[in-house]
Order: sequence, then C-alpha cells, then structure tokens
Amino acid sequence: MSIVEETKKKMRASIDHFKQDLKNLRTGRANPSVLDGVSVEVYGSQMRLKELANVTAPEARQLLVTPFDPQTAGAISKGIEKANLNLQPILDGHVIRINIPPMDEATRKEMVKQGKKKVEETKVVIREIRRKNNELVRKQKADGDLTEDVMKKMEKNIQELTDQCCKEVDDLMATKEKEIMTV
Repeated sequence: MSIVEETKKKMRASIDHFKQDLKNLRTGRANPSVLDGVSVEVYGSQMRLKELANVTAPEARQLLVTPFDPQTAGAISKGIEKANLNLQPILDGHVIRINIPPMDEATRKEMVKQGKKKVEETKVVIREIRRKNNELVRKQKADGDLTEDVMKKMEKNIQELTDQCCKEVDDLMATKEKEIMTV
C-alpha cells in the first residue's frame, strides 16, 4: 500500500471517529445515538447498551429503551444515570423512558463549544498523520527509493488529502451546529 493510500485510510478513520463523537452531542431532539456510549453492568460484566436493549425515539423529546431481557431494566436505568449525560431515566415496568429536557441558549452554546473542541482535536490528529507520512516520504527520498519529483507529488497529494479532510470536518460541524441551535 502506498504512503498516500495509507494516509487516506488513517484520515478517513479519524473522520469516522469524529462522526461518532458528534452523535454524542445533544441536540434539541431525542436521538437514540446519544446512548451509544453507555455501558451497563449485567450478568457480572460490562456490556454496551446496544447489546442489551432497543433504543427508539417515539416522540421528539423522549427516548424509549426496551431491554431484550426485562430483568435487566433496573441495571440499564442505573447505567444511563452513571453515564453523566444529564438524563433522568424513568423505569416504567419493563421499559425505560427518558424525557429529553429542552435546551436553553446557554446549553446549546455549550454543546456547540464542545463540538468545536472536537473539531480542533480531529484536525490535530489529521495534521499529525500528514506530518508522519510526509516524514516517511522524505525518508524514502533520502534512502534513494524515490526521486525528487515523485516525493514532491506525494507531498502535494498528502496536503490535498489533509485539506479535504479538514474541510469535511468543518462541514460536518457546521451541519451539527445548525441542528443544535435550531429551537
């Protein structure tokens, strides 16, 4: 695999990770993916909520968690509380209801701020990938494996990938920011 292809693969992975981070940012609407990172202690071990229950959004401001095994409802409720998502699960028989409180202006701005912090972290990762792969290209040139013009072309390709990925991260955040700020 060429260095440019390797660079592309690593940058795509960092963007995929960023997309997952964005899912965890709250918006004004109920979004089942908010609970993706929740782990619950059941059957003597930690399990992810996705493996234990079905999460749906029957209304705009409510999540419904339906455990596959009704006996785990209490443990799931505790796991959601421990996740520090500022959500209060309500145990309702064998299902768990979570009312999503409306977000005020300050909360919305805080969510956007967290998102922008994640944007910067992701861009730092992308630039680090660029730096490492440019070093690899220069090393191959120094070892005589590449000619000057091939090295320049590879560096240009890596820079173009970096620019594309940074722009994609910005675009994703702009979309998310619009979603968060919509009342």
